[in-house]
Amino acid sequence: MTSEEEFYDAETGLESDDSGEGEVSFKDAQVLNSKRATTQENGQWQRRKALPAPMICRNNFSVWNMLKKCMGMELSKIAMPVSFNEPLSFLQRLCEYMEHTHLILKACTMSDSIERMKFVAAFAVSSVASQWERTGKPFNPLLGETYELTREEEGYRLISEQVSHHPPVSAFHAQSLQQEFEFHGSIYPKLKFWGKSVEAEPRGTMTLELLKHKEAYTWTNPMCCVHILGKMWIEQYGTVDLVNHSTGDRCVLNFKPCGMFGKELHRVEGYIQDKSKKKRYVVYGKWTECLYCVDPKTYETHKKTEKKTGDSKKQRQEHSAEGDDGCELPELQETVTVIPGSALLWRVTPRPAHSAQMYNFSSFALTLNELEPGMKRLLPVTDCRLRPDIRAMENGDIDTGSAEKERLEEKQRSARKERSMDEEEWSTRWFQQGINPHTGAEDWLYTGGYFERNYGQSHCPDIY
Repeated sequence: MTSEEEFYDAETGLESDDSGEGEVSFKDAQVLNSKRATTQENGQWQRRKALPAPMICRNNFSVWNMLKKCMGMELSKIAMPVSFNEPLSFLQRLCEYMEHTHLILKACTMSDSIERMKFVAAFAVSSVASQWERTGKPFNPLLGETYELTREEEGYRLISEQVSHHPPVSAFHAQSLQQEFEFHGSIYPKLKFWGKSVEAEPRGTMTLELLKHKEAYTWTNPMCCVHILGKMWIEQYGTVDLVNHSTGDRCVLNFKPCGMFGKELHRVEGYIQDKSKKKRYVVYGKWTECLYCVDPKTYETHKKTEKKTGDSKKQRQEHSAEGDDGCELPELQETVTVIPGSALLWRVTPRPAHSAQMYNFSSFALTLNELEPGMKRLLPVTDCRLRPDIRAMENGDIDTGSAEKERLEEKQRSARKERSMDEEEWSTRWFQQGINPHTGAEDWLYTGGYFERNYGQSHCPDIY
């Protein structure tokens, strides 16, 4: 067995009933066990508002004990227990970028490119908001795994595919049902353990095309860090550079690290400039809450006033926090102070009251692994919803999930060995490597045809 095979990490689960029947309710924010969490109102099917079972208890599992031997290693090659996961594939997690699609549609209605940039920036910030308090690891997609998402009421559809296993690469393509936009990219996250935290470097480029305006925007996501000592918590940090390749407009966003005293935790600050590099707007807020914009002069005046009144307060904070090493999540968090004259661009959708019992999922995330009535017979057999390990974990059956994980790992190893013996290369189905025409860099591009064909069970590889 090679080292690559030894560290192969694949996650699996149980197939669920496709009837769509059953109802779940909550009392005192407690999740009740149910075979199905789908609701029926006036005879009409409704998207579910809960998972079939509450989150598994992790009290008996130590992230530290698991990771302490992996210092500085690439974690995508380390087999993790199912108990560390949340019941979604990384392909499904990618779809959470689309939770605030209304911001793209708002940008499409703007006649001025700077106004469009405001809402594109808000969309870029909103796309990472779902990660707040999500300390569970998504399941690593299997090579050839796919996921489709169609939301007619929100006007878009999306297809994603795991196009590479080493390195792990996930490609996705979303398109407006009214030909207003296309949003696509490929992600190959690099995970490393540094003793007190797990760092995720989100390699890959996001590309948003506003078709009516013939504009293309690109950016990369910020760094994500999960602190694991004491109470686990997440911070995003780094610079996100959004470029409008058609006009030369740019938005630079600084996702600030927590800092010594926690003052900057979750904060985002940046500016929008036109092609002549003149600053047109300052944007600020928190990626966990909201994003505002204001003109630069008003912002600078406010900051000067704030500095004068805040010096004594800062001295008191530094004195009281003396000896703090900045490694623990501050207990008190400030909300965003709104500068007079600011305009709200985006506010996060509140999570359900019972979210903590459901892996801290948003209402949107709760629906991603749901099998809608009649959907099972229409999906390709490679779709995430049909993965037995994810389904088992969602249903609270950790033993079955673990057993299926081992079975799929062995199946993938065997398939890879067979291809190697036959000197056969894996062939992707819906994406191919090419050059992103806007950045000039290599990317995975959608080849089309997924939503137009009749899949049939024989057209897809047997990966589960």
